[in-house]
Amino acid sequence: MAEHVDLVRRAIAREPDAVHALVQELRPTIQTRVVRALTRNMRGRRSAQQEVEDLVQEVFLALFDQDAKALRAWDPNRAVLPAFVSMIAEHQVASIFRSGRRRPYRDEEDGGIEVDTFTAPGGTESIVESQELLDALLERLRAELSPKGLELFYALLVDEQPIEEVCAKTGMSRDAVYAWKSRLGKLVRKLGAELTASSRKMKAAEAS
Repeated sequence: MAEHVDLVRRAIAREPDAVHALVQELRPTIQTRVVRALTRNMRGRRSAQQEVEDLVQEVFLALFDQDAKALRAWDPNRAVLPAFVSMIAEHQVASIFRSGRRRPYRDEEDGGIEVDTFTAPGGTESIVESQELLDALLERLRAELSPKGLELFYALLVDEQPIEEVCAKTGMSRDAVYAWKSRLGKLVRKLGAELTASSRKMKAAEAS
């Protein structure tokens, strides 16, 4: 916690090494939330691969907007930094989907911090690959699950709705919902492992 306090303080002061370190620290958290938001908002159709990186950059820009107003609002006594940033990311992405807006990236708006600072090292290749795997996973789930199972997948694993809320919406018992959650978790891990292994074999074949 203490190291995050110092890191955020230095990043707000625009120390380049601190900004870079903070971006690397927060990128996995933000990317996870962005992918989940895309999954919720793009059901039934394939999502654009570049969309993930664009939204990740949007979240970072929001964090540093107006002299890092959002980062300055973080209270380390109330929430750990990743949890706070997750909340910001979800709010920002939801706002973008509601309004349909996209902001032109202009360095001067963000106190001299260039947008390239927020880009994943090595470009978007790893993000594109993860998005392709996510799309393939969703296709497999749509093929293997019943409409009810797919509904529970989105409610329990994507939207992360509380068990009680799912019970109220579906009329199912807690035991039944817990059983579905366990089954869906195992299925996602199984399909994910299969798709990852298949992707690695294809890459190995292409490289040989």
